[in-house]
Amino acid sequence: MYELVQVAPCTYYIECPAKIGVYTPDPHTAILIDSGNDKDAARKVLKILADHHWSLAAIVNTHSHADHIGGNKYLQTQTGCKVFASGIELAFTRHPLLEPAFLYGGFPGKDLRHKFLLAQESEALPFTDAAYPSALEPIPLPGHSWDMVGFRTPDDVVFLADCLSSKATLEKYSVPFLLDVRAYLDTLAMVMNMQASLFIPAHAPAAASIAPLAAYNREKMLEVSQTLLTLCHTPMIFEDILAAVFAHYSLTMTIEQYVLVGSTVRSFLAWLKDEGKVAFSFQQSKMLWQTVLG
Repeated sequence: MYELVQVAPCTYYIECPAKIGVYTPDPHTAILIDSGNDKDAARKVLKILADHHWSLAAIVNTHSHADHIGGNKYLQTQTGCKVFASGIELAFTRHPLLEPAFLYGGFPGKDLRHKFLLAQESEALPFTDAAYPSALEPIPLPGHSWDMVGFRTPDDVVFLADCLSSKATLEKYSVPFLLDVRAYLDTLAMVMNMQASLFIPAHAPAAASIAPLAAYNREKMLEVSQTLLTLCHTPMIFEDILAAVFAHYSLTMTIEQYVLVGSTVRSFLAWLKDEGKVAFSFQQSKMLWQTVLG
Protein backbone atom coordinates (compact mmCIF):
# COMPACT_ATOMS: atom_id res chain seq x y z
CA MET A 1 0.00 0.00 0.00
CA TYR A 2 1.20 3.51 -0.90
CA GLU A 3 3.51 2.11 -3.54
CA LEU A 4 4.48 4.39 -6.43
CA VAL A 5 3.77 2.79 -9.82
CA GLN A 6 5.19 4.30 -13.00
CA VAL A 7 2.93 3.79 -16.03
CA ALA A 8 4.42 6.24 -18.56
CA PRO A 9 7.49 8.50 -18.83
CA CYS A 10 5.97 11.27 -16.71
CA THR A 11 2.87 9.61 -15.25
CA TYR A 12 2.58 7.54 -12.07
CA TYR A 13 -0.02 6.55 -9.54
CA ILE A 14 0.19 5.75 -5.86
CA GLU A 15 -1.51 2.47 -4.99
CA CYS A 16 -3.78 3.25 -2.03
CA PRO A 17 -7.51 3.00 -1.15
CA ALA A 18 -8.33 5.77 -3.67
CA LYS A 19 -5.51 5.84 -6.22
CA ILE A 20 -3.58 9.13 -6.34
CA GLY A 21 -2.18 10.24 -9.68
CA VAL A 22 1.26 11.81 -10.01
CA TYR A 23 2.33 13.77 -13.09
CA THR A 24 5.87 15.14 -13.33
CA PRO A 25 6.15 17.97 -15.89
CA ASP A 26 9.90 18.12 -15.23
CA PRO A 27 12.40 16.08 -13.18
CA HIS A 28 11.94 18.22 -10.08
CA THR A 29 8.18 18.92 -9.95
CA ALA A 30 5.09 16.83 -9.20
CA ILE A 31 1.39 17.49 -9.62
CA LEU A 32 -1.02 15.26 -7.73
CA ILE A 33 -4.39 14.05 -8.96
CA ASP A 34 -6.27 13.87 -5.62
CA SER A 35 -4.59 13.64 -2.23
CA GLY A 36 -5.89 10.66 -0.26
CA ASN A 37 -8.29 10.44 2.63
CA ASP A 38 -6.55 12.17 5.53
CA LYS A 39 -3.40 13.63 7.08
CA ASP A 40 -1.77 10.21 7.50
CA ALA A 41 -2.22 9.47 3.81
CA ALA A 42 -0.82 12.91 2.95
CA ARG A 43 2.30 12.26 5.05
CA LYS A 44 2.95 9.04 3.12
CA VAL A 45 2.46 10.85 -0.17
CA LEU A 46 4.84 13.62 0.87
CA LYS A 47 7.49 11.04 1.78
CA ILE A 48 7.17 9.44 -1.66
CA LEU A 49 7.64 12.83 -3.30
CA ALA A 50 10.63 13.61 -1.09
CA ASP A 51 12.22 10.23 -1.85
CA HIS A 52 12.10 11.14 -5.55
CA HIS A 53 13.23 14.74 -4.98
CA TRP A 54 9.97 16.12 -6.36
CA SER A 55 8.56 19.43 -5.21
CA LEU A 56 4.76 19.49 -5.02
CA ALA A 57 3.42 22.27 -7.23
CA ALA A 58 -0.31 21.56 -7.27
CA ILE A 59 -3.16 19.19 -6.47
CA VAL A 60 -5.97 18.80 -8.98
CA ASN A 61 -9.05 17.21 -7.43
CA THR A 62 -11.37 14.94 -9.38
CA HIS A 63 -14.24 15.55 -6.95
CA SER A 64 -14.89 16.56 -3.38
CA HIS A 65 -15.46 13.28 -1.55
CA ALA A 66 -13.35 13.03 1.57
CA ASP A 67 -11.23 10.10 0.39
CA HIS A 68 -10.04 12.24 -2.54
CA ILE A 69 -9.50 15.63 -0.87
CA GLY A 70 -8.68 14.57 2.69
CA GLY A 71 -4.94 15.16 2.26
CA ASN A 72 -5.30 18.59 0.66
CA LYS A 73 -5.05 20.64 3.83
CA TYR A 74 -1.92 18.95 5.17
CA LEU A 75 -0.11 19.02 1.83
CA GLN A 76 -1.07 22.63 1.21
CA THR A 77 0.11 23.63 4.69
CA GLN A 78 3.41 21.77 4.35
CA THR A 79 4.30 22.79 0.80
CA GLY A 80 2.26 25.86 -0.13
CA CYS A 81 0.97 24.03 -3.21
CA LYS A 82 -2.14 25.24 -5.00
CA VAL A 83 -5.32 23.16 -5.03
CA PHE A 84 -7.75 23.14 -7.95
CA ALA A 85 -11.34 21.90 -8.19
CA SER A 86 -14.22 22.39 -10.59
CA GLY A 87 -17.83 23.57 -10.47
CA ILE A 88 -19.86 22.53 -7.43
CA GLU A 89 -16.91 20.36 -6.34
CA LEU A 90 -15.01 23.60 -5.72
CA ALA A 91 -17.63 24.78 -3.20
CA PHE A 92 -17.64 21.40 -1.42
CA THR A 93 -13.82 21.37 -1.31
CA ARG A 94 -13.76 24.83 0.22
CA HIS A 95 -16.66 24.02 2.56
CA PRO A 96 -16.61 20.24 3.14
CA LEU A 97 -19.37 20.36 5.78
CA LEU A 98 -21.67 20.55 2.75
CA GLU A 99 -20.96 16.87 2.03
CA PRO A 100 -22.41 15.20 5.15
CA ALA A 101 -25.16 17.85 5.27
CA PHE A 102 -26.19 17.02 1.69
CA LEU A 103 -26.10 13.27 2.38
CA TYR A 104 -28.11 13.53 5.58
CA GLY A 105 -30.56 16.16 4.33
CA GLY A 106 -30.01 18.46 7.31
CA PHE A 107 -27.26 19.52 9.68
CA PRO A 108 -25.17 16.38 10.27
CA GLY A 109 -24.71 15.18 13.84
CA LYS A 110 -21.39 14.13 15.30
CA ASP A 111 -21.83 10.58 14.03
CA LEU A 112 -21.47 11.94 10.49
CA ARG A 113 -18.81 14.57 11.13
CA HIS A 114 -15.70 12.43 10.81
CA LYS A 115 -12.96 11.99 8.23
CA PHE A 116 -14.85 9.33 6.27
CA LEU A 117 -17.43 11.95 5.23
CA LEU A 118 -15.90 15.27 6.31
CA ALA A 119 -12.51 16.43 5.04
CA GLN A 120 -10.66 19.51 6.23
CA GLU A 121 -11.23 22.72 4.30
CA SER A 122 -8.95 23.51 1.35
CA GLU A 123 -8.07 26.87 -0.19
CA ALA A 124 -9.07 25.69 -3.65
CA LEU A 125 -9.06 27.54 -6.97
CA PRO A 126 -11.15 26.94 -10.11
CA PHE A 127 -9.69 25.32 -13.20
CA THR A 128 -10.09 28.68 -14.94
CA ASP A 129 -7.39 30.19 -12.70
CA ALA A 130 -4.26 31.21 -14.62
CA ALA A 131 -2.12 28.97 -12.40
CA TYR A 132 -3.99 25.77 -13.33
CA PRO A 133 -1.52 23.18 -14.75
CA SER A 134 -2.83 23.16 -18.31
CA ALA A 135 -0.91 20.00 -19.24
CA LEU A 136 -3.63 18.02 -17.44
CA GLU A 137 -6.80 17.88 -19.53
CA PRO A 138 -10.01 17.69 -17.45
CA ILE A 139 -12.61 15.17 -18.65
CA PRO A 140 -16.17 15.72 -17.35
CA LEU A 141 -17.44 12.57 -15.59
CA PRO A 142 -20.68 13.61 -13.82
CA GLY A 143 -23.00 11.17 -12.10
CA HIS A 144 -21.10 9.80 -9.13
CA SER A 145 -20.68 13.34 -7.86
CA TRP A 146 -21.82 16.81 -8.91
CA ASP A 147 -19.08 17.93 -11.30
CA MET A 148 -16.59 15.09 -11.07
CA VAL A 149 -13.81 15.07 -13.65
CA GLY A 150 -11.08 12.75 -14.76
CA PHE A 151 -7.75 13.86 -16.21
CA ARG A 152 -5.74 12.92 -19.28
CA THR A 153 -1.98 13.43 -18.95
CA PRO A 154 0.30 14.26 -21.91
CA ASP A 155 1.37 10.58 -21.75
CA ASP A 156 -2.22 9.68 -22.83
CA VAL A 157 -3.01 8.14 -19.45
CA VAL A 158 -6.56 8.80 -18.25
CA PHE A 159 -7.44 8.96 -14.55
CA LEU A 160 -11.13 8.07 -14.21
CA ALA A 161 -11.76 8.98 -10.56
CA ASP A 162 -14.84 7.17 -9.18
CA CYS A 163 -16.86 6.70 -12.35
CA LEU A 164 -16.21 2.95 -12.22
CA SER A 165 -16.30 0.42 -9.40
CA SER A 166 -14.35 -2.83 -9.56
CA LYS A 167 -16.21 -6.07 -10.23
CA ALA A 168 -15.30 -7.27 -6.76
CA THR A 169 -16.81 -4.15 -5.15
CA LEU A 170 -20.01 -4.40 -7.16
CA GLU A 171 -20.38 -8.10 -6.39
CA LYS A 172 -19.91 -7.42 -2.66
CA TYR A 173 -21.89 -4.20 -2.18
CA SER A 174 -24.11 -3.98 -5.29
CA VAL A 175 -25.21 -0.37 -4.67
CA PRO A 176 -22.29 2.07 -5.08
CA PHE A 177 -22.90 5.72 -4.31
CA LEU A 178 -24.52 7.70 -7.13
CA LEU A 179 -25.79 11.26 -7.23
CA ASP A 180 -27.36 11.53 -10.71
CA VAL A 181 -28.30 8.26 -12.41
CA ARG A 182 -29.03 9.75 -15.84
CA ALA A 183 -25.72 11.63 -15.90
CA TYR A 184 -23.92 8.50 -14.68
CA LEU A 185 -25.33 6.33 -17.47
CA ASP A 186 -24.31 8.99 -20.00
CA THR A 187 -20.81 9.06 -18.50
CA LEU A 188 -20.54 5.27 -18.77
CA ALA A 189 -21.58 5.41 -22.42
CA MET A 190 -18.89 8.00 -23.08
CA VAL A 191 -16.21 6.05 -21.19
CA MET A 192 -17.06 2.85 -23.09
CA ASN A 193 -16.01 4.62 -26.30
CA MET A 194 -12.99 6.44 -24.88
CA GLN A 195 -9.48 5.73 -26.16
CA ALA A 196 -6.23 6.04 -24.16
CA SER A 197 -2.97 4.20 -23.65
CA LEU A 198 -4.04 3.34 -20.09
CA PHE A 199 -7.04 3.95 -17.83
CA ILE A 200 -6.68 4.32 -14.06
CA PRO A 201 -9.92 4.21 -12.05
CA ALA A 202 -9.55 5.24 -8.43
CA HIS A 203 -11.10 2.05 -7.07
CA ALA A 204 -10.37 -0.56 -9.72
CA PRO A 205 -7.24 -1.96 -11.38
CA ALA A 206 -5.56 0.04 -14.13
CA ALA A 207 -6.44 -1.32 -17.59
CA ALA A 208 -5.59 -0.73 -21.24
CA SER A 209 -9.20 -1.51 -22.18
CA ILE A 210 -11.91 -0.01 -19.97
CA ALA A 211 -15.07 -0.76 -21.97
CA PRO A 212 -15.79 -4.18 -20.37
CA LEU A 213 -15.70 -2.74 -16.84
CA ALA A 214 -17.82 0.25 -17.87
CA ALA A 215 -20.37 -2.13 -19.40
CA TYR A 216 -20.43 -4.20 -16.21
CA ASN A 217 -21.01 -1.08 -14.11
CA ARG A 218 -23.92 -0.15 -16.39
CA GLU A 219 -25.38 -3.65 -16.10
CA LYS A 220 -25.27 -3.48 -12.29
CA MET A 221 -26.90 -0.04 -12.19
CA LEU A 222 -29.76 -1.22 -14.39
CA GLU A 223 -30.09 -4.24 -12.10
CA VAL A 224 -30.52 -1.92 -9.10
CA SER A 225 -33.19 0.05 -10.95
CA GLN A 226 -35.05 -3.17 -11.78
CA THR A 227 -34.86 -4.24 -8.12
CA LEU A 228 -36.50 -0.96 -7.10
CA LEU A 229 -39.22 -1.35 -9.72
CA THR A 230 -39.96 -4.84 -8.41
CA LEU A 231 -40.05 -3.69 -4.79
CA CYS A 232 -42.39 -0.82 -5.60
CA HIS A 233 -45.09 -2.97 -7.21
CA THR A 234 -46.67 -2.51 -3.79
CA PRO A 235 -46.78 1.16 -2.65
CA MET A 236 -43.97 1.73 -0.14
CA ILE A 237 -42.60 4.57 1.93
CA PHE A 238 -38.91 5.37 1.48
CA GLU A 239 -37.77 3.80 4.78
CA ASP A 240 -39.37 0.48 3.84
CA ILE A 241 -37.80 0.62 0.37
CA LEU A 242 -34.39 1.24 1.91
CA ALA A 243 -34.82 -1.62 4.39
CA ALA A 244 -35.85 -3.91 1.52
CA VAL A 245 -32.79 -2.89 -0.51
CA PHE A 246 -30.50 -3.69 2.44
CA ALA A 247 -32.20 -7.07 2.87
CA HIS A 248 -32.11 -7.88 -0.85
CA TYR A 249 -28.37 -7.18 -1.15
CA SER A 250 -27.43 -8.43 2.35
CA LEU A 251 -26.02 -5.05 3.35
CA THR A 252 -25.25 -4.03 6.93
CA MET A 253 -26.94 -0.89 8.20
CA THR A 254 -24.78 1.79 9.83
CA ILE A 255 -25.28 5.54 9.99
CA GLU A 256 -22.77 5.95 7.14
CA GLN A 257 -24.47 3.35 4.98
CA TYR A 258 -27.87 4.79 5.84
CA VAL A 259 -26.94 8.17 4.34
CA LEU A 260 -24.84 6.86 1.44
CA VAL A 261 -27.14 4.09 0.22
CA GLY A 262 -30.16 6.14 1.22
CA SER A 263 -29.03 9.07 -0.92
CA THR A 264 -28.35 6.69 -3.82
CA VAL A 265 -31.79 5.07 -3.57
CA ARG A 266 -33.41 8.52 -3.55
CA SER A 267 -31.44 9.38 -6.70
CA PHE A 268 -32.64 6.19 -8.39
CA LEU A 269 -36.25 6.93 -7.42
CA ALA A 270 -35.95 10.48 -8.77
CA TRP A 271 -34.56 9.16 -12.07
CA LEU A 272 -37.25 6.48 -12.33
CA LYS A 273 -39.91 9.13 -11.62
CA ASP A 274 -38.48 11.38 -14.35
CA GLU A 275 -38.51 8.38 -16.71
CA GLY A 276 -42.19 7.75 -15.95
CA LYS A 277 -41.48 4.35 -14.39
CA VAL A 278 -42.53 5.15 -10.81
CA ALA A 279 -44.91 7.65 -9.28
CA PHE A 280 -45.47 8.94 -5.79
CA SER A 281 -48.59 9.82 -3.86
CA PHE A 282 -49.37 11.04 -0.36
CA GLN A 283 -51.60 9.05 1.96
CA GLN A 284 -52.07 9.84 5.66
CA SER A 285 -49.13 12.28 5.39
CA LYS A 286 -46.85 9.54 4.06
CA MET A 287 -45.06 9.65 0.71
CA LEU A 288 -45.62 6.36 -1.12
CA TRP A 289 -43.65 5.21 -4.16
CA GLN A 290 -45.24 2.82 -6.65
CA THR A 291 -44.18 1.32 -9.96
CA VAL A 292 -46.15 2.54 -12.96
CA LEU A 293 -47.53 -0.60 -14.62
CA GLY A 294 -48.37 -0.98 -18.27
